[in-house]
Amino acid sequence: MNRLKPAIALFLFSCLAHAADPKTTMQQPAVADALRFAQSNAEANIKTQIHLCEIAAPEFHEEKRAAAVEELFKAAHLQNIHTDAAGNLIGDRPGKNPRPHIVIAAHLDTVFPEGTDVHVTRTGNVLKGPGIYDDCRGLAALVGVAQALDAGKVQTTGTITFVADTGEEGLGDLRGMKEFFRGKTKLDIDAFISIDGPESITDAVTGGVGSYRLRLTYSGPGGHSFNAFGIANPIHALGRAIAKIDEIQTPETPRTTFNVGRIGGGTSVNTISSSAFAEIDMRSEESGLLETTKATVERAAQSALDEENARWHDRGKLTMKIDLLGYRPTGSTPSDSKLIDTVRGVNQAMGLPALTTSRQSTDSNFPMSLGIPSVTLGAGGTGKDAHTVNETIDITEAWKGVQRLVLVASTLAD
Repeated sequence: MNRLKPAIALFLFSCLAHAADPKTTMQQPAVADALRFAQSNAEANIKTQIHLCEIAAPEFHEEKRAAAVEELFKAAHLQNIHTDAAGNLIGDRPGKNPRPHIVIAAHLDTVFPEGTDVHVTRTGNVLKGPGIYDDCRGLAALVGVAQALDAGKVQTTGTITFVADTGEEGLGDLRGMKEFFRGKTKLDIDAFISIDGPESITDAVTGGVGSYRLRLTYSGPGGHSFNAFGIANPIHALGRAIAKIDEIQTPETPRTTFNVGRIGGGTSVNTISSSAFAEIDMRSEESGLLETTKATVERAAQSALDEENARWHDRGKLTMKIDLLGYRPTGSTPSDSKLIDTVRGVNQAMGLPALTTSRQSTDSNFPMSLGIPSVTLGAGGTGKDAHTVNETIDITEAWKGVQRLVLVASTLAD
């Protein structure tokens, strides 16, 4: 019996590693019906996109949009629908077996603050509104995949879990993904698909751009601009720090960047401020360079503090605090993995151009960092001006994005 164990293990590994043929999956009657539904349901799916986008979902306040998605999950007959500690809305489509376990997700939140006018306008095939492309299109596609699989009565071998997640944007710090994957490894999930990012449905994000986000704060006693002149000034120290950060040299390859995105402080023109802050974003395709850039920024901040305190001979000495606002790990999915092979095969089966890959910062970053095969795919349509109130999407043949996702998920779960 012991002699059989290596053979059994090898057999199981070969089954898990073998990528099903999308062309074969595409010809299954139930999957073919699901793909036809995705096209015939195109206009209803666009109405879903508009409906969800007109429900405001600023960072940390995604619950109303999640409630609307929950009703759509129920109508698509997903099971075990629930909300976790981070506010992620989760629903399962069980297969014949628990494995393979495929997770497909789109994020609920937007970058727009409370009070933003989220009304969507339509001119022909062009929709305009805050978040209409990023990621209302992704949410609509997520729902569309569940609806298409339900309409086609597709029965997969494994389970597909649908997630409308929180905290992808800004200071959300991937809190939805960090909660969902808490305690999970590649032994629990076979593949993760995020619906977001690429404009073209021929593309795939296979690498995660990591980031650190810091808040730098200088504090001091403050005082009258004339009477207290000669004490160290937090705003002056902040200016020194920003100038030093601006001089940092980073490589073009692997691409590594930094940005001071927000500053604040002071009470009036004739007051020496008691505090001043800056929020700093650093990104890199390589984890070592990300750590190096963070350390260099922190040294620049300390040097600016030392110079400002020395400038005024220790009168009213300043202090410095650096808070971590967010961290997104780097990661990647190998181009020869089952997941990427499947996406590549789906492009071919659908007659789409050859797959192109890129690195971005998306929900896939976190599962990639855990070694879980992950990819971010577009939802169909062509977006412009994301993260602005003039955001638009051309929805011409956007249903192809839903078809592509249906075929990827069905093939992986087969």
